[in-house]
Amino acid sequence: MKVTILLICSCLAWEGLGKPQFPDQEKDPLFWNTWAQRTLKNALTLQKLNQNTAKNLILFLGDGMGIPTVTAARILKGQLSRQSGEETQLEMDKFPYVALSKTYNTNAQVADSAGTATAYLCGVKANEGTVGVSAAAVRSQCNTTQGNEVTSILRWAKEAGKSVGIVTTTRVNHATPSAAYAHCVDRDWYSDGEMPAEAVEAGCKDIARQLFENIPNIDVIMGGGRKYMFPKNQSDVEYPGEKKHFGTRIDRRNLVEEWNNRMKNKNAHYVWNKKELLSLNPNSVDYLLGLFEPGDLPYDLERNNETDPSLTEMVEVAIKILKKNPSGFYLLVEGGRIDHGHHEGKAKQALHEAVEMDRAIGHAGLMTSIYDTMTVVTADHSHMFNFGGYTPRGNTIFGLAPMLSDVDQKPFTAILYGNGPGFKVVNGLRENVSTLDYEENNYKAQSAVPLSMETHGGEDVAVFAKGPMAHLLHGVHEQNYIPHVMAYAACIGQNRDHCMSSSGASSLSAALPSLTALLTLIRLLC
Repeated sequence: MKVTILLICSCLAWEGLGKPQFPDQEKDPLFWNTWAQRTLKNALTLQKLNQNTAKNLILFLGDGMGIPTVTAARILKGQLSRQSGEETQLEMDKFPYVALSKTYNTNAQVADSAGTATAYLCGVKANEGTVGVSAAAVRSQCNTTQGNEVTSILRWAKEAGKSVGIVTTTRVNHATPSAAYAHCVDRDWYSDGEMPAEAVEAGCKDIARQLFENIPNIDVIMGGGRKYMFPKNQSDVEYPGEKKHFGTRIDRRNLVEEWNNRMKNKNAHYVWNKKELLSLNPNSVDYLLGLFEPGDLPYDLERNNETDPSLTEMVEVAIKILKKNPSGFYLLVEGGRIDHGHHEGKAKQALHEAVEMDRAIGHAGLMTSIYDTMTVVTADHSHMFNFGGYTPRGNTIFGLAPMLSDVDQKPFTAILYGNGPGFKVVNGLRENVSTLDYEENNYKAQSAVPLSMETHGGEDVAVFAKGPMAHLLHGVHEQNYIPHVMAYAACIGQNRDHCMSSSGASSLSAALPSLTALLTLIRLLC
């Protein structure tokens, strides 16, 4: 009843007001002209391209972070700072180059996170549900793995002498990070406990095992997924009494113990909570394995600040460790639970995850330089998420539209899903949201079609880029183009010829003054 009264009052107040509320300065054309001219001057500085060689590469991947999610996260970020939100800038908004990425998989119009990860990490499009293999591999068919493996930019960087790292808010063997190191025809083969017996017998390896065996010395690994590393039924260090968190490995291997043994005398550390992580001195750590949960990390809104590190905190530690390498580094950072929030219809969880990833992007920017670090921010796919309803300026992003439906005479929230678990009928009619706490953290926004889990969306996603060669990300591209650009910028993988020629020219230019001086001296002596 209280919510209903508030709804009626807010609607009456809006109608009575007769005009939008916004800062007085925005009434003056000079405000907008000055802002546009300032933006123009900044754009003109981009005419001088940054063609440096990228010593460092950072890819921020917002899983499921479609363009509507970016816009809504921008508004939320502003509103968290007591602004109206629309005029706020995300950290990624400040990047000078923006492109669009076509996300389809080779066999799917609307993509999944595995096939897309293979595209933006390995440089080739692939089938949905598969990681680190070409489209010749068939999902769940073990015998189509061999001969169809494709390597990732993380491997290219490691082979070039760079340090490499993976940071995620999901399991470290989830779809996005796994494409960086694994070759697997099924994204769900987290450990051998999730694999069919015939696949194990045929020699296919689970993803957790591949994390440690395919590229043995990944310098930094942080995220969740602890239970997939331990023997079946072994209790978890953090939740010893909860069977759902027990180890899952049928082969009885303890992958963490094996890692510790292999990395002895290499300044390597395994941590499983925030206190242990932040107590490390990055200057004395060369290798880090951080597994902070049995499964995915908690949503940022539900995170225990005492025991669970934030994405920003993990990124800070990762960069401090990786940047010690004079040859530079490659870092993959995934804001993976944006996707989970949307799947559950929990827009508030999803958007707060996006804001936290943006905070991590800003922090990484303070720790690196655009002169030698290429940073790319993108998404693997979108979601059936959107917001609208002619909401007024400054309307809380989780609030109601300023009108009732002219069909069922009921209010509706600005945020809605095309499908998902938020569909609900009461007495044959759409549920009245005014009877619910629609700004609660786990509120499931209404959807047009009932599904237990909301689906991905098929539209293009944004690619934001800054640093060396960032201008090569422009226009509309196939998603698999992204790692080719990043490799070109860093002179790794197959993109080295231009670096050899330019470095040769640079060396010659640098040598010319010395050569001239030597010839002059010889002439004088003779």
